[in-house]
Amino acid sequence: MASKLDKFVADCRTALTATPGSPGREKVRDLVQQALSDPDFIATYIPEGTPERHILHEDADLGFTVLAHGYTGAKGSNPHDHGPSWAIYGQAAGETIMTAWDCLARPTETGPGKAKFNHNYTMKPGDAYLYDVGVLHSPERKAATRLMRIEGINMAKVKRKPYEAVTQAAAE
Repeated sequence: MASKLDKFVADCRTALTATPGSPGREKVRDLVQQALSDPDFIATYIPEGTPERHILHEDADLGFTVLAHGYTGAKGSNPHDHGPSWAIYGQAAGETIMTAWDCLARPTETGPGKAKFNHNYTMKPGDAYLYDVGVLHSPERKAATRLMRIEGINMAKVKRKPYEAVTQAAAE
């Protein structure tokens, strides 16, 4: 009998191949929400003590990667996108304050991109969001959290260029 992870991966593969592009990714986001509503799935694949980056599955054909993330304390990041990829963040435990950013300028070979604050929202257990290619965001965690994340490609193999937060006037 296939594990819950095997079924989840097979359902993701079906969604991404049957419905290419953003609509298929939205279907995967729905699958992430369903998985996060299953306490057994979380206990098995995203338990307490999960490391900061733990690969659960890397798809050999489509390249998407399913990860579990565990953070023990406060942590945040600068505005970023996922380079040539997309990502889906799903909150398993704790809360993440996510900031949405407007891109004022993409990074160049010689300098960082420029990002302007748009708004914050709080991801609570069971929430899942798609960050499509080029969408800027930054997570902040004030306490322990656990997440499930799907990357369109394994981001550990991709060099990304940085962004800096600026005001509109600073970018002009």
